[in-house]
Amino acid sequence: MKKLINALDDVVKEQLEGMAVAHPDLLKVNYEPKYVCRADAPVAGKVAVISGGGSGHEPMHGGFVGMGMLAGACPGEVFTSPTPDQMYECAKAVDGGAGVLMLVKNYTGDVLNFETAAELAHADGIKVQSILIDDDVAVKDSLYTAGRRGVGTTVLVEKIVGAAAEAGYDLDQCADLARKANMYGRSMGMAITSCTVPAAGKPTFDLPDNEIEIGIGIHGEPGQKRMPMASADEITTMMVNEIITDAAYTRVVREWDREEGTWIEKQLTDKPFAPGDEFIVFVNSMGGTPVAELYAVYRKVAQILEEKGYKIARNLIGPYITSLEMQGMSITLLKADEEILKLWDAPVNTPGLRWGV
Repeated sequence: MKKLINALDDVVKEQLEGMAVAHPDLLKVNYEPKYVCRADAPVAGKVAVISGGGSGHEPMHGGFVGMGMLAGACPGEVFTSPTPDQMYECAKAVDGGAGVLMLVKNYTGDVLNFETAAELAHADGIKVQSILIDDDVAVKDSLYTAGRRGVGTTVLVEKIVGAAAEAGYDLDQCADLARKANMYGRSMGMAITSCTVPAAGKPTFDLPDNEIEIGIGIHGEPGQKRMPMASADEITTMMVNEIITDAAYTRVVREWDREEGTWIEKQLTDKPFAPGDEFIVFVNSMGGTPVAELYAVYRKVAQILEEKGYKIARNLIGPYITSLEMQGMSITLLKADEEILKLWDAPVNTPGLRWGV
């Protein structure tokens, strides 16, 4: 294992120390427990959007803390869920009186720990809501989830809902928007190589040089299938076709009813994509794939969508939700309406995403 680290126990702590030194104008870092929040938090009268998850996916989530995006983020150890006390203390630190919206990727540890944090925040009198992100079309269940995994759509939802909070949306409006954006988003990933978690010291899984994994998760979870290495166009075509032909998906989600102070279950069904839909297209590096190769993928995505009668309204290309040094990529299509596009275009100023400022 070759990595630019010092002691294994200090990997996340030293990463956070570096962020604090590099971006004091944008964020501040708490170390016990670990969380990152906006430098000006709490912002009075503004909904605070927070998220979190295991480290190793940078710039998500800590790199998206700042104006127009997240108010706070909770980093767990590498590929390990943050703890409830991290989420609870972060919520208290960023609450400006208008409530806290938690965006939770659908991994079992994240879901359970954010639920506990929401209950603790509610007991403290903080208005709280929690929305699940579950956009991965490759699997409906895995060892990590009950239902689809939360992947690339997470980045887009954080930007869109963060802009809504900046624009003055109240907590219920932010939650409704997050729910809509999640149901408008679909993603799929693939891997050319594994990655190495520092604490493990060896590749997470074995992938021969002449094979790739289609439908991989962001922690190296198995996908749909292994197949011989193919061209960029062949791989992209396979993944885009899988995404746009994905049927309506019904999920049962638990959301916090802040009036009753309890969890309720909701059944939600999204709609399949249809020709004429406009998309935000997100082509993402898993960490080790260069941007040059992502552009080759994007050109094929654009060609396929045009041929099938879809439109691209906006795009995002680069390493935004990574898996350490894994070589591979993911494709996310998010159906965009007028509200979503307006909020996507709104100014954002974070270490990992910045425009309009």
